[in-house]
Amino acid sequence: MLLPCWRNDAGIAENCFAHYELSLMQNESRSIFREEAEPLSLSFLVFSGASIMCVASAIDPLRAANRVTGRQAFAWEIVTHDGQPAVTTCGMPVGGAAMFEPRGSRDVLVVIGGFGARQQSDPKLLASIRRAARSGRAVGGVEAGAWILGHAGLLESRAATTHWEDLEDFAAAFPGADARPDRYVIDGPVFTTGGAAPTFDLMLHLVRTRLGMAAALDVASVFIYDQTRSPTEAQPLISLGRLDGYDPRLAQAIRMMEAHLDRPLTVGAIARRVGVTARTLEKTFLRSIGETPGAYYLRLRLNAARRLVLDTAEPMADIAARTGFSSAAAFSRAFSRAFGKPPIRLRRG
Repeated sequence: MLLPCWRNDAGIAENCFAHYELSLMQNESRSIFREEAEPLSLSFLVFSGASIMCVASAIDPLRAANRVTGRQAFAWEIVTHDGQPAVTTCGMPVGGAAMFEPRGSRDVLVVIGGFGARQQSDPKLLASIRRAARSGRAVGGVEAGAWILGHAGLLESRAATTHWEDLEDFAAAFPGADARPDRYVIDGPVFTTGGAAPTFDLMLHLVRTRLGMAAALDVASVFIYDQTRSPTEAQPLISLGRLDGYDPRLAQAIRMMEAHLDRPLTVGAIARRVGVTARTLEKTFLRSIGETPGAYYLRLRLNAARRLVLDTAEPMADIAARTGFSSAAAFSRAFSRAFGKPPIRLRRG
């Protein structure tokens, strides 16, 4: 929820909501997604636990845009909250050359978060992010960076997204936000993305709106990136990549499984909805994936359960219900067979 107030540099409490709403209204007319000759300056605030792919997807398209246009259309800095390198999920350190400061000449603050972002609640840091959002033209959250924007109160009455794994919990944590399963969301001066590939799509959109379609195509060509998607296209639980060569009935069946994790459909029911017999669906799965629809469906549910066990503090009974198991005991047995230990032991480890 939006914090009721913060203190200014003189230590005097301000009416945060009114002040921030005024700055947002001013920023609405200064959109960064429009043609401009002046360079756009960005600060990328990277937190430990972020994905290196998200960092690269946010920054490298801008570097390529400068190269293909032969001018500095974008200027940026990489900062961390304490000036120390942020350690990404693959162990590669990023940034650390500068400590994040709320004041500066930046146009845009982009918060890149990952594991641990949902617990980020340092009042001083969140106040600094709010001040930076007020003074800039736009603020963004990449993947779990949306959680940090939410904790800072910047998503109140705004549409937003985050990675699909956390979307349900994200919506519950920030009821004042309009949580959407979109790949990326731009709501006035606030933008959020659901992961690495959607972040790349957003940055191509930024290049296109500021520098034109030709520049965006040139940037996409640098990375041999040929399938930019609509921002409102829903994030899939299972990324099938390009579906060329896949039986469309396979994709349809998998999407149906994704939508019914908590109340699993029978294989027969899925086959009827796809328009084939259960035997045909089984052959399709065996040919394309190497396992039966039932085995694949169970693995999909257990993988979703494993993420909840490791990344949340939800009770096991709730996780069992969210992933379609009739009881916590049945869930624990299936989980142990799949991962070699019961869920409670995995969480403690």
